[in-house]
Amino acid sequence: MAAGDSAVSICSDALLLLGAKPISSFTDGTDESNTCDRLYPNVRDMTLSMYPWSFSYKKLKLARLLTTPVNEWNYEYQLPGDKLAGPRAVFSSESVSARPFKEWEILGDKLLTNEKTIVIDYPYSTPEFSMPPYFVQLIKYMMAWHLAYPITEQEAKTTYWQAVAVGPGRGGYFRQAANIDGQSQPPQVIEDFSLIEARY
Repeated sequence: MAAGDSAVSICSDALLLLGAKPISSFTDGTDESNTCDRLYPNVRDMTLSMYPWSFSYKKLKLARLLTTPVNEWNYEYQLPGDKLAGPRAVFSSESVSARPFKEWEILGDKLLTNEKTIVIDYPYSTPEFSMPPYFVQLIKYMMAWHLAYPITEQEAKTTYWQAVAVGPGRGGYFRQAANIDGQSQPPQVIEDFSLIEARY
């Protein structure tokens, strides 16, 4: 993991890519720091949401609320405040052999179901110290793209850094980073052969 990286260092490197002065903090009073402070959280979370990055998920047992839904479900659970999107998988047990199930519904910041225990895998707003180097580099390119016009007022630089970051159709360095990330994930094994069996 990129233990030495921070939001400020990532933004500083992005500014250097644009030929601008780096910042020492988000509150140093410069136009660059103010712009980075406004843009960085959204760019970070947007980039985390663009792909199921292996490092951006965590597992959590949800707290069951005392209130009950006013519909077909029996229980409701509070979703975590750091989630970026809905859960990737929902389990009705803490067992390591538990399999995901689909009898649930998301309503606002609550998960509704009939199960008495809920564990979810979900994407969260990952801190910089937990980001691997290839993703930190991607964030720098993404910030250079989004900072280019506010900092330099040059459309050409905006276009250039957009191409470096995502290219056409999620290409650019994004594709390279996604490929690197994919190599760290286990291969998906098809265990359900019901369609094949139906042919015989």
